Amino acid sequence: MLQLHHLPCAALGAPPPAGQWLGAACFGAAEMPGALPADLPFARVQVQPLMAAPTSLQAPCEAWAVAGPVRAGRHGALQWRCNDAWWFGVIQVDEAAAPDGLTALQQAAQRAYALLFEAMAAQGFEHLVRVWNHVADITAERDGLERYRQFNIGRQDAFLAHGRSVAGASVPAASALGARPGAPLLLYALAARRPPRAIENPRQVSAYHYPSDYGPRSPTFSRAAVAHTETQPVLFISGTASVVGHRSLHEGDAVAQTQETLRNLQAVLDQAGPMEAARWELPQLHYKVYVRHAADWPQIHAELRRAVGARAPVLALQADVCRSDLLVEIEAAGAAAA
Repeated sequence: MLQLHHLPCAALGAPPPAGQWLGAACFGAAEMPGALPADLPFARVQVQPLMAAPTSLQAPCEAWAVAGPVRAGRHGALQWRCNDAWWFGVIQVDEAAAPDGLTALQQAAQRAYALLFEAMAAQGFEHLVRVWNHVADITAERDGLERYRQFNIGRQDAFLAHGRSVAGASVPAASALGARPGAPLLLYALAARRPPRAIENPRQVSAYHYPSDYGPRSPTFSRAAVAHTETQPVLFISGTASVVGHRSLHEGDAVAQTQETLRNLQAVLDQAGPMEAARWELPQLHYKVYVRHAADWPQIHAELRRAVGARAPVLALQADVCRSDLLVEIEAAGAAAA
């Protein structure tokens, strides 16, 4: 069992309806409730919620629950929790002066991913399924190179240093979004004992095959990953935007970008279903929406609801997307229909 819940952060002080909390991420600058379990891996993401007032009772979070028992620990700066099948880890790394040839962000990304891989291996979890990355000033240029491109270099270097593939079936689903200026590099991740199945989108060039126009190293992620659980498989769709081939479309038009993004999400479902002999539909998924400009959210929300219906859980956050011409990015997750 692996279940995703959207709920107020204050609710984490109580156990989930079934099982135990594996890990969680809370969004915004609210004061955190004091009742959180001390060993719960908990990512405090420095982005502003758009759908709930950022108070200690209403700050939104996403939390993953599993069947117990669970165990927990630390590996350097990384905190983790796991059961027999699933592992969740959280780490944040400050950017510091780096050796010649590295930027501070490259070094931070290398360090964060190195600790991630070490901690997973120490607990017998070899398969990275899904990673969420938050990079302050993600599209700003520093040291002669956009910061997202610096991050991609550091991330890929860590993959290679730990003998991991940077293209193909073993690359995890992921997203990389902004955070408030000055925030440390933050990542949180899910890993499993069983390998996931990577899913690509036929409408898009695989991110790990992007041309050099997008930086000296390609991003290291798949468009989606299917994790195999004791019951239904779970689909994790990476951060998805208005990109066809490798190019951004509909510059300056939040509505058209949302519509294109939804076409890309449907294309991923159309690929995943036959590959897994399973069925996913847009209305049954949980969504997290990143919006560059808060004023665009009502129009984006209307387009999203037209596609997914009124009941699908949605978290909306104001955050910079990893390309400056993209106004919205949407990720999704959910178990296959029974």
